[in-house]
Amino acid sequence: MRRNETAPAHRLMCRCCSEKAAKRRQHEEENASPFKTILEVPAVWRRVLMKMSQNTPDKDEQTSSTKKNISLPISRVRLIMKSSPDVSSINQDALFLTTKATELFVQHLALSSFNNGSGKETNSLSYSDLATTAEETETFHFLTDILPKKILARDYLKSLEQMQEEEGDF
Repeated sequence: MRRNETAPAHRLMCRCCSEKAAKRRQHEEENASPFKTILEVPAVWRRVLMKMSQNTPDKDEQTSSTKKNISLPISRVRLIMKSSPDVSSINQDALFLTTKATELFVQHLALSSFNNGSGKETNSLSYSDLATTAEETETFHFLTDILPKKILARDYLKSLEQMQEEEGDF
């Protein structure tokens, strides 16, 4: 037998080669980019994607149902995702799921703001309702910098004067 024919059998049986392969796999797993795992869609999420589209896996039908189920522009979401320097390419399934998740998050924020704010009486949703929800609800607290409460200039000037007087007292 030639050396090349025995090499695969040798690698399977040899302790040294199997340990090297295990170390190589462990090194690859440890040094894997976190974005790579995020942007590659596992089989579980593909099933969720299929349930969301509620169609057969034909590409033409899936593409048409995808466009019907999403109200956010996919090209904008792709542009935002590509703005990260760590992302080089984006899987279509990952793009769809990110777009759908963003849409559901915005919908949840709007419904929470509508239910907790003054929108029920007037049947409208205002910026102040969103800002109040971001400030009062722990789930949306990370949005307080993006959705600050609006204050009038005279109120801001009064609070600024009070802060300066307090600092002057010390």
